[in-house]
Amino acid sequence: QGQTAEFELLKHQLSDPDIKDAQIINWLHEFRASVAYLTKELDQLVSILLKLPWLRRSREVVEEYLGFLGNLVSAQTVHLRPCLQMIVSQFVPPRITIREDDVDISDSDDDDENLSANFNTCHRALQTVARYVPSTPQFLMPILVENFPFINKSERTLECYVHNLLRVTVYLPTLRLQILELIIEKLLKLDVSTPQQDIEDAEETANNSDGEAKSAEEGLFDMEEDEERKGNKVVSASSERMAHPLAERLDILMTILFSYIKDVCHVDGKLDINHTKDLYRDLVSVFDKLILPTHASCHVQYFMFYICSFKLGLAEAFLDHLWKKLHDPNNPSVIRQTAGSYIGSFLARAKFIPVITVKACLDLLVNWLHKYIDNQDTGANAYCDVALHGPFYSTCQAVFYTLVFRHKQLLDGNLRKGLSYLQSLNFERIVMCQLNPLKICIPSVVNLFAAITRKYQLVFCYTIIERNNRQSIPVIRSGTGGDLVQTCTNPLDSFFPFDPYILKRSKKIIDPCYQFWEELSAEDLENLKKPIKRGTSEDEDDDFLKGETPQNDGGVGIAPNSYESNTRSPVSSAGSPPDCYGPYP
Repeated sequence: QGQTAEFELLKHQLSDPDIKDAQIINWLHEFRASVAYLTKELDQLVSILLKLPWLRRSREVVEEYLGFLGNLVSAQTVHLRPCLQMIVSQFVPPRITIREDDVDISDSDDDDENLSANFNTCHRALQTVARYVPSTPQFLMPILVENFPFINKSERTLECYVHNLLRVTVYLPTLRLQILELIIEKLLKLDVSTPQQDIEDAEETANNSDGEAKSAEEGLFDMEEDEERKGNKVVSASSERMAHPLAERLDILMTILFSYIKDVCHVDGKLDINHTKDLYRDLVSVFDKLILPTHASCHVQYFMFYICSFKLGLAEAFLDHLWKKLHDPNNPSVIRQTAGSYIGSFLARAKFIPVITVKACLDLLVNWLHKYIDNQDTGANAYCDVALHGPFYSTCQAVFYTLVFRHKQLLDGNLRKGLSYLQSLNFERIVMCQLNPLKICIPSVVNLFAAITRKYQLVFCYTIIERNNRQSIPVIRSGTGGDLVQTCTNPLDSFFPFDPYILKRSKKIIDPCYQFWEELSAEDLENLKKPIKRGTSEDEDDDFLKGETPQNDGGVGIAPNSYESNTRSPVSSAGSPPDCYGPYP
């Protein structure tokens, strides 16, 4: 009591950066024997012990330290939080700062070859603590949230942290849902802050500068083609780096998430149905909470697409889940509309969904549309209004979009049978009803749907399209090129969640099960033209028939000036019907 000199000396010795392994082991040995005295009053001493550089020491130090941690938390749970904080702070690579004349000339991640071994030790430490203190998970979760690196941190830092978070779910399964939620929330922030158009522009700029650099300095970089050159943005053809820095981070993290999903669902290379179902439930829960209410994310939602590709039952369960969201009038209209967008995009793009499932979904959707029309025909609200009938229009668009992508498969094999099935859906009644869906749906989808239904003489849409065009009120807006007259071509504010995936690394995982839009061949275009006999309305789908982007579709995007996108030819439009997506905010 009161004699602090020796205590200060002890603290000074422990804080010494040049402390020897043998000293550390001796001290830890002493402290292990006297953890009962390391009460709250000595938290200063404990915090010095927790700062000891134990990870980068000999095996003896590591083992002694793990033993000390176990003793400490079991005897004094008051120190649980600082212990967890210390372990989690090691989930990212340490920063190495090189100073010259008081200036930081380098501040980068430590490429320590022992990093992997250090992470393994951290997980051992966490497991040790969890074994002694059963309430560890509830104290750990807030610490994991607080320590999540800011999205502008280096790719390596984010990669290590997310990787380590996912490892925690393996031995603390009660935290899996919360950890997935945390990771996907961060990915979503990255996703919505990198619009697809920005990613494509960055790639185009990088490719152009790459071309110029190549021609100017042919062979100069042959030795290290794939190395990132700081200050000289050269993205080589063989490089898989994304030119956009946030897209690069997103790509790396999506690849980790996909690998995790694959590893959890497969045991010894075989699909484990119970593990898969459990993970599917967690992912659907995160999807409902975070993805469904987020407008126009481009990539993150693909975790659902990927897990559904493992087994048809999962894809059907996901469709059923979306269908329940769509037709439940208690859900907010915007959620119901988004569920409609997901159903249409999923049915159109998922290669693993067979025709029989597509038919079953079309039956469900179309029957619901007919019932909706029955209920509206007699009411006072039987007129075209997005605010009143949003879910109806969203469902119509899902049906039209699915037909555009799947009509060949629906008619394949037995044309007569296929045609009689499509006729049984009675598209004519839907198209001709008072609610006028063709006016509200995205024009590029309407044009393709009109061409296909005309070819098979299911319904003739062009008179209605013409009438709608005459009635639409143009919006005058001053753009960079002077005054432009523009009609709002996306009153539903809809988007296609499974439009082409453009992140280079993780794209390889999605592409094998993804249905790309096949550009219509000259023969197809001729075939689509054939049945029409009238000279009118030709100009209506003229651009589509030439295989070009219809000019009146510029406003498909959500951004205020997105109509200007029709002056550009986006890279990914090859993977989508003309202009079926827009730049997202």
